[in-house]
Amino acid sequence: MISEIVASIISFIVSLFVTPYFMKFLNLVGVVGLDLQKKDKPKLPTSGGVCVAFGVLAGLLSYVGIKTFVYGLRVEVIPILAILSSTLMVTFVGLLDDLNVRERAVKTKEGEDIRVGLPQWVKPILTLPAAVPLMVIKAGHTTMSLPFIGEVDFGILYSLFLIPIGVVGASNAVNLLGGFNGMETGMGIVYMLSLGVYALLNRSVAAVVFLVSFASLLGFIRYNWYPARILPGDSLTYLLGSLVACGVIVGNMERAGVIVLTPFIVEFFLKARSRFKASCLGVLREDGRLDPPYGSKVYSLTHLVLQLRPTEKQVTLTMILVEATFSSIIFLGVL
Repeated sequence: MISEIVASIISFIVSLFVTPYFMKFLNLVGVVGLDLQKKDKPKLPTSGGVCVAFGVLAGLLSYVGIKTFVYGLRVEVIPILAILSSTLMVTFVGLLDDLNVRERAVKTKEGEDIRVGLPQWVKPILTLPAAVPLMVIKAGHTTMSLPFIGEVDFGILYSLFLIPIGVVGASNAVNLLGGFNGMETGMGIVYMLSLGVYALLNRSVAAVVFLVSFASLLGFIRYNWYPARILPGDSLTYLLGSLVACGVIVGNMERAGVIVLTPFIVEFFLKARSRFKASCLGVLREDGRLDPPYGSKVYSLTHLVLQLRPTEKQVTLTMILVEATFSSIIFLGVL
């Protein structure tokens, strides 16, 4: 427990203090995006996931160092190193998406260019290699308990098919829901803390992964909360999705992982109705409130909230509450 606490504190401190420096650097090199839910559409540094990744990296490497040199438990750190390899590869894909060239840029009504990013079909392909580190260490248990069926032993199929599906699916699903100041970070804080506590109660090595991620997000949200001074970018959403996938696989917590990611799974099916062309964002009114972008048609969970004509902050708080509801279910023995 002491190792997890020390690693989490280090993660929080690193994320809190490196973010301002990255904000200046990202502005300097032109890695910026428009904050589209504001009247003046300010340009803010984006790809804040890199800041969170530095915090996670510092925390997990500190944990590895403590376990190796203080307690002499080298075997325990192998899954952590595999998780680091996988998540950094996925974060790199998100960073590429944030840095994508402007030849595919589109224009807002005000005539400003905004980045479109990589084609949707390319992203699952690029994130697929991130499953390899978990596959080669044969992470997780091949036996899973399925609803209405019971326990099923997938054997070699678990490593060859289920691990890649989990890593690619979670990374891309979390990337679908966002666009409001503090929403991606706030929802991440909730489900990372819930999974971390759940893993601790089950004495799982994955606990440190979730707690370190929670701490890093806690340091980052100071700059990402409304009104944001930095945008998370795809580098954050891909990082968070991969951390959840890797953590639940190593910790044999697949059921808990599916439950906390339910809002993102629902978002996937809603976005599929629009062939993944619909945006989560609302239409800004003169009074600062947001109208639903497609009228009564719902292609995102945020569109349901937007039917009430809320402010941006209210959308963020509502989605965090939705995530907190699902994250609490894992402690009730439901499903």
